[in-house]
Amino acid sequence: MGGTRREVPNDPGRRERILDAVLDVVAASGVHGTTHRRIAARAGVPLGSLTYYFAGMDDLLAQAFARLADTMSAHYRATLEGAATRAEAEAAVVQLICGPEYGTSREMTLIFEMYAYANHRPEAMEILRTWLLRSRESLKLHFPTHVCAALDVLIEGWPIHRVLERAPLDRDLVAATVRAIVGALDPA
Repeated sequence: MGGTRREVPNDPGRRERILDAVLDVVAASGVHGTTHRRIAARAGVPLGSLTYYFAGMDDLLAQAFARLADTMSAHYRATLEGAATRAEAEAAVVQLICGPEYGTSREMTLIFEMYAYANHRPEAMEILRTWLLRSRESLKLHFPTHVCAALDVLIEGWPIHRVLERAPLDRDLVAATVRAIVGALDPA
């Protein structure tokens, strides 16, 4: 029988559980209140596990925010891939802006934290930049580049306003705005 204990992970999924815990702690306490101890406790792992998998707090935060961006990008892409016509693509954009699945309260809290953190960390700013480019690539499934830029700003910004206003968005207004932008910038 071959193999050593080192070849078999002691706790498969631990790294991912730690990253999920980072996001949970950031959502609850903000980046400023995120500590190694809180992360380890939330993940249910020994404190030393964090330094085994990650170089430090900046690495933990960067990888956790990258995980958030990946998850949200996948949802964004799937929503747009489900559209077969231009009208369905416009409806998908409205769903991204207004629907409950994208930009949840927790996600918006994490996004605000990520923006502030990235403002002082070039590696985190690169995560945001990559996320933006992925979003626009998803929009390019249905729209030309210049329309993608305008729609992405709506998808990014309108949920922020929803949080600040503490009120649901007017879906009819959002739909009319999406149609107006698409119609004005790409009348074909």
